[in-house]
This record gives sequence, structure tokens and C-alpha cells, in this order.
Amino acid sequence: MDFLDFLAASPSPFHAAANVAGTLHDASFALDRATSPGGHVFVDGGAVVAWWVPENANPRMRIVGSHTDSPGLFVKPDPDVLREGFQQVAVEVYGGPILQTWFDRDLTFAGRVVLADGTQRLVNTGPVARVPSLAIHLYRGDAPALERQVHTQPVLGGDLPFSGVLARAAGVEAGDILAHELVSADTQRGAVLGDVLAAGRLDNLSSVWASLSALLKAKDAARDVLVLAAFNHEEIGSATPTGAGGPLLERVLNMLAAELGDPAEVFANSLLVSADAAHAVHPNYPGKHDPTHRPLLNRGPVLKINANQRYASDAVTEAEWIRACRAVDVPVQKFVGHNDVPCGSTIGPISATRLGIPTVDAGVPLLSMHSARELCGVRDMEWFERALESFYRGDYR
Repeated sequence: MDFLDFLAASPSPFHAAANVAGTLHDASFALDRATSPGGHVFVDGGAVVAWWVPENANPRMRIVGSHTDSPGLFVKPDPDVLREGFQQVAVEVYGGPILQTWFDRDLTFAGRVVLADGTQRLVNTGPVARVPSLAIHLYRGDAPALERQVHTQPVLGGDLPFSGVLARAAGVEAGDILAHELVSADTQRGAVLGDVLAAGRLDNLSSVWASLSALLKAKDAARDVLVLAAFNHEEIGSATPTGAGGPLLERVLNMLAAELGDPAEVFANSLLVSADAAHAVHPNYPGKHDPTHRPLLNRGPVLKINANQRYASDAVTEAEWIRACRAVDVPVQKFVGHNDVPCGSTIGPISATRLGIPTVDAGVPLLSMHSARELCGVRDMEWFERALESFYRGDYR
């Protein structure tokens, strides 16, 4: 599976987590929570945690954290809407999407359903709906204000209500589905446009894929315990059981640290990369960026720094990242926000605060972040995988 295949196969956090676990299981990672030498992985909803324990491992862990969720339209519990003769889907806005980019796209709804017998099933409806724009002939001057409740409800491409569409996709009767968690995804496959890759969910499956690839390449040469954590719910604050603010990773790290020595010392000596996408300078809005820190596509992964701790990087962890990159000839760019422009955040400060592990924020630069279809550099993806592999190996120290 290559990156574009991974994106296409991961329309929801649940699919992404399952694909990471499946890829690792194919590489002989056990589907368990053991601490014995070798690879281990488990899925919890839309999150996945994996670790590699070398023989005679050093009392130190190298962790890469990312997230599986992306902004979009989340299906409401009672999804069926009939309006003006159209079957529609009742949706709630999830996270902070650029809503206009979700209009006039062929949408699938993907995620998990829970059946009457208590079992769970991953589901992907395929292209079934669109959010139609209002024709320009029906208004004068500027476009009417976008009302989330009224204007974002997708239109289905048939007479079957959404509950029936979902049941058909799940291979069950509609009454067998007791609950669902479903998010929209653009069904257009990712494409390489010269040196640029255009696709949905680059924020943040770019980091999930890079950390997965790096773990598989680094594991056999590693002397430290390697950990991959891909959380759900980052786009809505991470304060959930499967988010970075929850106990998911901490429980795993406590279990591993207890096998390695004094847990407090192990945590203090460990390192975490918060891997998440960064903002590239937008050529049409250059004034939104700091005049001296201007990341560009295909110029290298971005080290993210913020004096107000919107990112967790500090001088020590910044130097650690730069050394890991230099060891494998990966260029480093730096992002600092414009003082008059609000700064986003990541799992970095959340994980660092909860765990007390030195942390650095880094990722590939994007254009159109939070659009239904984003842009990243092809070389940046290659460099980011190589940098994370170097970090995991740790032989630059």
C-alpha cells in the first residue's frame, strides 16, 4: 500500500486506525498489549497505538504522536431528511472545515456502525451525496451568508433515505443498526500534480502514514522502545478517551516504562514528536505569514515553534529534531506565527503536559489546510518519513 492507496482506504478515523493496525500485523506485530520483545499494536475506536520492543532495550522511549481525524460533516443520530422532494442527510459540522470546499463534491460517509447484537462494523457508503451550491442566477452581489444548519445538508442521489443507504452499505437491515459514527469524505482520489500532491485528509494522515512507514523501517535497528500513537478527536480538542487528552497513551507508556526501569527516569529520558501538518506560505496571502519564517512546499519538513506554547517545542527538543534531520540530509524549515494572526495548536502541548515527556512539534507544510482537498509537497512527504525514521533509530545522538 502506498500513500495514495492509504488515503483512499482511510475515509474515516476508524478506517485509518484499522489500516495502520492491519499493515503492522502483516509485518508481524501482534494484536495485543504485551511488553515482550517484538511488535505490538491495538485499535481503540478511531485511535491506534503500536510499539516495538528491542531485545535488551535501552530505558528510553521514542514516541511519534499524530491524529486520524479530519474536519468535515458528521452524520447526526437521526439522519433522514425529506425536503422539497429531496432525500437529504442531517449533518453536524465536525471541527473547523473550510465549509465552502465541501460543496459540489461527490461525498461518501464512512465510519463505524454498532449492530443490535453489539458487534461493530466498518462501513463506507461510496459516493452517494453532494452539498449543492446555490446557482449564481438566484442572488445578486455577494453570495448569501452561509448558515451551517440550513446550507450544509447534503442531497442524496436517489429516493432511498440515508438510513437505507447506510444499511445497504453495511449489509444489514436498517433496524439492525442501533448507532453510528460517520463522517463525510470526498471520494475523488488523491493525485500528484507535478511535485505537489492534492488529496483530502492530509491533515493529518500525512503524519500517520509517515510515522507508520518510519516505524517499519527503523524497528530492526532501534535500541530504544519505539511507539506510534495516532489519536482521534484532535480537531475538536482531544479531550476524549481516544484523544491525546485521554489516558490511552499514558497507560501504554506506564506499562512499558515499568518493564524498562524506574518509570520516572524512563519518562524523563524519553522523547516525543508531535507530528502534525504545518502552514506553508500562501502565495495569494503572503501577509498572513511571519516575514522571517516562511515555510514553502518541497523545501523540507517544518519545525513548529510558539512562545505561548501552542506548540510544545523548546530549545532542547528543537535541537534534537534538527540533529535527527541533519543525520539523514533532510532540510529543516521553521514556522512561527504572525503576531496578528491566531495560532493553531496540536496534540503536542496536550501530550507533553499529561505525560511530562520532552516534545517537539513537526510536520509537512500544507496549503488549503482544513479544505476538503489539501496540497502538500511530494518531496516533503519523503523527507518527513526519512526524518521520523532517523528519530526512531536514534543513532545520531
